[in-house]
Amino acid sequence: MLGIASLFAALGGCALIDARATQRERNFETTHPPSGQFIEVDGRRVHVLIAGEGPDLVLLHGASGNLRDFTFDLVDRLQDRYRVIAFDRPGLGFSDDIGAQNHSPISQAEFLRHAADQLDVRNPIVMGHSYGGAVALAWGMRAPSETAALVVVSGATEPWPGELEGWYRFVGTPIGNRVGPPLLTALAPMSLGDRIMAGIFAPDPVPEGYSDHIGVGLAARRANYRNNARQITQLRPFLRVMSRRYEDLDLPVEILHGADDRVVPARIHAMPLARDLPNANLTILPGVGHMPQHSDPQAVVDAIDRAALRAGLLASLPAAPQAAPN
Repeated sequence: MLGIASLFAALGGCALIDARATQRERNFETTHPPSGQFIEVDGRRVHVLIAGEGPDLVLLHGASGNLRDFTFDLVDRLQDRYRVIAFDRPGLGFSDDIGAQNHSPISQAEFLRHAADQLDVRNPIVMGHSYGGAVALAWGMRAPSETAALVVVSGATEPWPGELEGWYRFVGTPIGNRVGPPLLTALAPMSLGDRIMAGIFAPDPVPEGYSDHIGVGLAARRANYRNNARQITQLRPFLRVMSRRYEDLDLPVEILHGADDRVVPARIHAMPLARDLPNANLTILPGVGHMPQHSDPQAVVDAIDRAALRAGLLASLPAAPQAAPN
C-alpha cells in the first residue's frame, strides 16, 4: 500500500500530469463557458443566472453540479411565473470558493444570501437539491423572516449513519486530496463521468443531451473535485447541529424525494426531516431516483407552486399543463 501511495504521490507531482490537467480544464471551460453573469461578494465572484418575472425563486444545485442542472429543463418550466435566480454554489461551477468555511452549508447560505441581496431578491422561495437542500435549510434558519418558503428536493438533510466510502473517503485523506484530483483531471476518460452520472440518476435514465448540457468536465477540474469532496465529507457534523433546530423552523417547507433514491435515501433524510419540521409537506415519488427535476420535473414545479401558495405568493395553483395530443 505504501508503494502504491508513493507512486501516486510521484505521479501527482509530475509536471506532465499538471500540464495535461491544466489543458483539459481549459478545454472544459471553453466548451462549457459561464451561462449567466457574475457579481462580487466580499471580493469573491458568484456565478448566477436570472430568468423570468414574478416572485423570487432561488435554485441551489447539488454536489458535483452547477446551475446548468436547472437550465437543462426546469428554468423554462418556471420562468413564466417566477423570477428564477440560479446560483453556482461556492467553489463549484464558476463561483469562487469562500475560503476556510467553504465546506459549511451555513456559510454558503449566508454568502449566497448576500449575493441575493445585491440582486434585490426579496422574500424568496429557496429550492435546494441534494446538498443544496442542506444549504436551503440553512438559508431559512438564518433568515426565517426574510424567506417565504423552502423546497427540499432529494435533500441531504439529516446526519446519516455509517461512514462515506470509496472516492470521497480517499480524497478526504491528505495524500488522496493531493494526488487524486490531478490524476483524474489529467487522465480520466469522459466515459467515467457518464458512468458516475448513470449511477446518480438510477433507476431513472439520464435524459438525452443532459451530459453535454451540464458539462461533465466542469466537475472534473481539480479545484472542483477538492471543494466538492470536502463539502461532502464535512457535511454530517453540520447536519448534526442543524437538525437539532429544525423544530424551530416554521416556514412552509415542501419536501420532495424519490422512493428509489440510492444516493440520499428517503428513509434516512426526507422522512425524518418531515417529522422534525413543524410545517412540512412530504411527497414521496414512487419509482423515482435521486434526480426528480429530470425524471419528474412537473412534480418539482408542483412542489414549488404549493410552497408559493402556502406562502401567499400565488393566489391559486396554476392549471396543470395539458397532455400533448396523440
